[in-house]
Amino acid sequence: MKVCIVGAGAIGGLLGTRLAAAGRSEVSAIARGATLSALREHGWRLRQGDTLIRGPAKASDDAADLGTQDLVVIAVKGPALPSVAQRIGALVGPGTMVLPAMNGVPWWFFDDATGPYAGMRLESVDPGGSIAEALPTKNVIGCVVHASATAPEPGLVLHNVGDGLTIGEIDGSDSARIAALAELLGHAGFAVTRSPHIRTQIWYKLWGNLTMNPVSALTGATADRVLADPLVRKFCTAAMEEVAAIGARIGCEVKQTPDERHVITRKLGAFKTSMLQDVEVGRPLEIDAIIGAVKEIGVKVGIATPNIDSLLGLVRLFARVRGLYPDAPAAG
Repeated sequence: MKVCIVGAGAIGGLLGTRLAAAGRSEVSAIARGATLSALREHGWRLRQGDTLIRGPAKASDDAADLGTQDLVVIAVKGPALPSVAQRIGALVGPGTMVLPAMNGVPWWFFDDATGPYAGMRLESVDPGGSIAEALPTKNVIGCVVHASATAPEPGLVLHNVGDGLTIGEIDGSDSARIAALAELLGHAGFAVTRSPHIRTQIWYKLWGNLTMNPVSALTGATADRVLADPLVRKFCTAAMEEVAAIGARIGCEVKQTPDERHVITRKLGAFKTSMLQDVEVGRPLEIDAIIGAVKEIGVKVGIATPNIDSLLGLVRLFARVRGLYPDAPAAG
C-alpha cells in the first residue's frame, strides 16, 4: 500500500514511522524545511522509551513527486489545512482514502448526516468551502487519535503515551476499506477501534479538548493543575455542559458528566496539551476547529454558549497578541 503522511510532526511522525517499520507500506511524506531535510537524511525516526524505531522515507515538498496514494494521512495543524488541501491534489485519486488525524471539528462533519443539519457548512473550519472542494467527502475516513507525542527536533518523534486510533466511515457503514485500514494500522502496533458513530467519537474528544487546550495555553499550566483549581474546574465544567447540550441537539450525545471526564483527565497526570506545546514553540493555535466551530454550531442550532464565548475571546486575544492567530479585519 502506498501511504503518504502530510504533516510529519509529532502525530504524523508517529503514524509514519510505525507504518514504515511494519513493512507493509511504502510510506512517504509531504514536508518542508528542516523536517524535510531530516526525513531525507535519516528516514522515519520514533523514540519509544530506550528504543529508536526507524523506517525508510521518501519525502518531498511537492505532491506531484509522490503521485497518487492508497492512503493519505493528514496530520497538520488546523490553521494550515486550507492551504495544504490545495497543494496535495496529486496525492488523491478516486480510490484514495483520506484520513485526517487532527483535533477539533473537521470540515466534513455534517456531510452524510441525517436530520435538519445535514450538509451544514462551517465557515470557522472551512472558509468558502475550499477544503471540501479539494478533499471530497467520499474519500474521507473519520479518525480520532488517542495518543500523545512530541517532536523534540525536526524529523524525530518522542512517543509519550497511548496508541489508540478510532476510525469510521462518515455514513457509519462497515466497509471493506475500513476493514483493510484497521488491519494495516493494527499490524503497525496501534489499538484500532472501528466505530459506526465516528462523529460522536470526535465530539466526545472535543468535549474535553475545548477546555483543557485553551485554558492550559492561557495559563501555562499542565492539565493536573488546571483541574486542581476549583474555580477553573468549575468554569471548565460549565463550558463542557454547553458542548454537551450542542452535541445532544446534533445527534452526538455525550454520555458522561464533566466530573466523570475530569477523573479520567486527572489520571493522565501532569501533561502538556497540544495547544500549550504550540504556544511554547510559537506555532499558530488551533482555535477555530476546537472552539470557534463549537460556537458557530451553537449559533446555528440555537444554543447559547456564554462560557465558550468567553473562552474563545480570551484565547483568541492571547494568541493575537503573540502573533499566533490572525488579527481581526479592520472595521470599515
